[in-house]
Amino acid sequence: MAIKIHDLKRMFRLLFFCLLFSLIVCSAETREKKFVKIFLPDGFAVTAELAVTDEERQLGLMFREKINPDQGMIFVFEEEGFHSFWMKNMKFSLDILWLDKDKRIVHIERNVPPGKKPPYPSYSPEYPAKYVLELKEGSVDEHKLKMFDRLEFVLKDGES
Repeated sequence: MAIKIHDLKRMFRLLFFCLLFSLIVCSAETREKKFVKIFLPDGFAVTAELAVTDEERQLGLMFREKINPDQGMIFVFEEEGFHSFWMKNMKFSLDILWLDKDKRIVHIERNVPPGKKPPYPSYSPEYPAKYVLELKEGSVDEHKLKMFDRLEFVLKDGES
């Protein structure tokens, strides 16, 4: 049984389009941003974008134009540690909270300004932290956040 050239071309074309479709779907899934609801002690809910991979943590909120009062970004680390942050390529100020493994605030930096030029100041916690939450500037004071307050959120498996 001989396969005709026309049929072979049709099979290769079908295979090509299947592969192309798979690549498009896979790349869209990897670009999909993940979010988690974080509840502050006063009951206010923040929708925080997750930064779990090294690439997501390095990029953070750089180059964004603004952040709304009910938005944030939460950086998730594999281990508790003294994770430092800077404000390179930022366009607005932030409040930054470091949280321990029990989701309690262990360090607060208020109204951290965008970095203007190198060397950029670095901000580090006094105690080890597993999570770092960036919020719109003024959020700490508005919601009366203080040391050792516990924030509530649930991460999916694989997000630590």
